Amino acid sequence: MPTSDWQSPAAYEHARDIAAAGMAWEYLRRDDEYRRAFQRIKALPTPKPGGSKTFSKRWGLRFPC
Repeated sequence: MPTSDWQSPAAYEHARDIAAAGMAWEYLRRDDEYRRAFQRIKALPTPKPGGSKTFSKRWGLRFPC
């Protein structure tokens, strides 16, 4: 299977159809620091007071309660 040239603009034509929030998520979910922080907060048996607010502020995310 041939690989695409990641430097070619043609390799990113599909990105024209991705909404801004979707594009932001694609970058964020690949961030090693974000993934570690998410795993730490997810592993807590009970949330720390203000923990989700701190997480949300750091990563620019909001979660439904």
